[in-house]
Amino acid sequence: MVSDSVQDVNQVLHNVGMAAWVGGALFGRVAHNPSLSRISSHAERGAVANAAWNAYNVVNAAALTAVGLGHVGGRLTELRSSNLSDRERPFVRAMDAFTAVGLATGVVSALQGARLARQAPGGAVPVETGTAPAPETPATAARIQKSLNVLGLVNVASGIGLVAATGLYWRSAASRPPLTRALRRRASR
Repeated sequence: MVSDSVQDVNQVLHNVGMAAWVGGALFGRVAHNPSLSRISSHAERGAVANAAWNAYNVVNAAALTAVGLGHVGGRLTELRSSNLSDRERPFVRAMDAFTAVGLATGVVSALQGARLARQAPGGAVPVETGTAPAPETPATAARIQKSLNVLGLVNVASGIGLVAATGLYWRSAASRPPLTRALRRRASR
């Protein structure tokens, strides 16, 4: 049996991880990447993009780790199938899928981002924006950047999906009568 305090900390870290992951990914797609077009040099755009994303990779890695570990911790305790109502199970299965996709695309994006940064000294790969190659972007770098664009879209979508599924799960769990929740929890120990 895991104490409520440990589960509380797990839930907080999971939620903060979701916020950092989804918030960072949305900021990058909506604000950072498009804003690079304000820099006149395509190579400087690439250098700035790579420096910014490489700096945020530490936060994103910690966020994705917290989400992954938090979800596994939850599945071993409160989110075990035996603890779930018929209404809650689909939300938790969706959380499983969105977590897996988010972790996978996050890891692959970090690897691809590092590959892209190595395509030019100082990460100064010529780019149009953070998600679009410039006409002079070398073919290999352009392919990497295009893959990062797709990975980023899938990553943001899975993060938003996870936030939605988690919210719907907790709404559903909170609507279950407290006595039923307590009895189900006690029976699963």
